[in-house]
Amino acid sequence: MVRGNTRQRIQDVALELFAEQGYEKTSLREIAERLDVTKAALYYHFKTKEDILIGIFQDLTRPIDELIAWAQEQPRTLETKQETLRRYQSALADAAPLFRFMQENQATVRELSIGLTFKERMVTLSGLIQEPDFAMADRVRCISALFTMHAGMFFMQTIEGDPEEKHEAVLEVALDLITQAHHA
Repeated sequence: MVRGNTRQRIQDVALELFAEQGYEKTSLREIAERLDVTKAALYYHFKTKEDILIGIFQDLTRPIDELIAWAQEQPRTLETKQETLRRYQSALADAAPLFRFMQENQATVRELSIGLTFKERMVTLSGLIQEPDFAMADRVRCISALFTMHAGMFFMQTIEGDPEEKHEAVLEVALDLITQAHHA
């Protein structure tokens, strides 16, 4: 089997187990058993649970890092900021399993190196969609646009309706907030 496929399978199964029974209660042995591989085979790819989690985090956040790099190269226009939010929503959707894990395992995330880097990403992204000379209320609108997208991931699951319609509604509200901030 190709190394990348095995590595991905290990990460997927580990994330499933972490979600089912919690990060702390999941052992490398259980991950190996669920995959039907030896612990030695698992060790070839990852030495610790933390290594698995960091690998998952890096793979699922790479699109967010690419988005930040793209946005930093663009003109600071309303159109760029709107496109940044559209791309961010797509990256969030792809990383949904990781965000569920982070929500359910907040203490673990705080202890690991991944928590800080996520916070840094959010600070960078919020800086890219607002301007330093904006009035405070408009800066809040810009930051709220990001949090609208996060809330859309977590809380819209409990609201009845077509998933695509909910997805579009969350994006519409986020875009409204950023547009309002620019026209104030």
